[in-house]
Amino acid sequence: MNPLILLLFTILCNTHAADAPHLTVTALTTGPKQHFFGYIGHVRTIPWNQSGRYIVAMQTDFQDHMPRPEDAADIILIDTQNNNTITDLDHSRAWNPQQGTMLYWNPQQADTQFFFNDRDPATNEVFCVLYDIQSRKRIAEYRRKGTPVGNSGVAQNGGSFLGLNYARMARLRPVTGYPATHDWTIGVAQPKDDGIFKANIATQETRLLVSFKQLADALRPTHPEVDGKELFINHTLWNRDDDRIFFFVRGDFDKPDRCNIPCIMNADGTGIRPLEMFIGGHPDWESGHRMIGQKDDRQIIYDTDTMKMVSDLGTPEIFPKPGGDVALSPDGQWFVNGHGDKGKNHYTILRRSDGAWVRSPAFDQGTYTSGDLRLDPGPLWNRDSNQLLVPGLAKDGTRQLFILTIHP
Repeated sequence: MNPLILLLFTILCNTHAADAPHLTVTALTTGPKQHFFGYIGHVRTIPWNQSGRYIVAMQTDFQDHMPRPEDAADIILIDTQNNNTITDLDHSRAWNPQQGTMLYWNPQQADTQFFFNDRDPATNEVFCVLYDIQSRKRIAEYRRKGTPVGNSGVAQNGGSFLGLNYARMARLRPVTGYPATHDWTIGVAQPKDDGIFKANIATQETRLLVSFKQLADALRPTHPEVDGKELFINHTLWNRDDDRIFFFVRGDFDKPDRCNIPCIMNADGTGIRPLEMFIGGHPDWESGHRMIGQKDDRQIIYDTDTMKMVSDLGTPEIFPKPGGDVALSPDGQWFVNGHGDKGKNHYTILRRSDGAWVRSPAFDQGTYTSGDLRLDPGPLWNRDSNQLLVPGLAKDGTRQLFILTIHP
């Protein structure tokens, strides 16, 4: 086995509990190519397949510019039972460094099928792909002629995924979009034919669930700042029961008077409501209709039914930046917050049963600390809730993947 894949080091838990957990860190990938997953492990975004043998990820030759239409990224499979051997499966022309290509194993066939986004090289229209690793081919493509969208969030129990116009996102907040893709909404601030879409995985039918015009009308009474702004959406997150969806409605995001409204709605697009308390950072769903997010300097749990804060999670000492990239483990017993500080990413892992916690060693961000190319913490759980996949710069400066193993 390559010695770089072996255990690098062990770090003891930064807590006073006698039975505190500790971590071991291993390098999963090496250069000279760049390797990354690209998104956060909230809403059970898990790189491992159902058996735990394979990890799906991305591979590129560069990290110093946003991808151009011709800059395809490799979609790869890493075999953890065969010296982490990499197999090049397919390619995507719809990706970015911050969110990758929205990889997600199909919950109804999680051992062999996963989703990713792509673009048509002739039309630059974005679409979602369903790929099967047994047949080594695409088994479905979810295309909308003229109004193309990509996957923005798979229902945690399967059956549907949400879709967004990634060309509009590239225009209004480049870090989240796919540059130079087809945008049918240029010059329209709140279009009636764009917003959040919903695709049926089995039938491939895709329909507009709620439009930007509907969102603006629903939000205007409490958030008049939506008027006059070109709205876009980030982070469409299904809860664990798949009956509620969270998302941010945004506009003029880089300006002082920006629009930034956390919202919820039912899975059928009804019941649109802004949260009465602003939940910042990158929230995750807890159980039922409760969310984990940031309020000031606190990591909190918030009930979206009562619109009230339920409790704190940890303390400001444990989570110094509660607005970081957060993810609840699949079994709900562990919580991780990844945050950047002075060119390094750190991961704080909390055991919820007794409050014991551990902080990882620092992972180098290099110069990629802000902007469209930033190397976000993006922690991702495995299915057994005892490992995390995280990114970082290796000693040769390439973007690579590492595994944190928790020893409880």
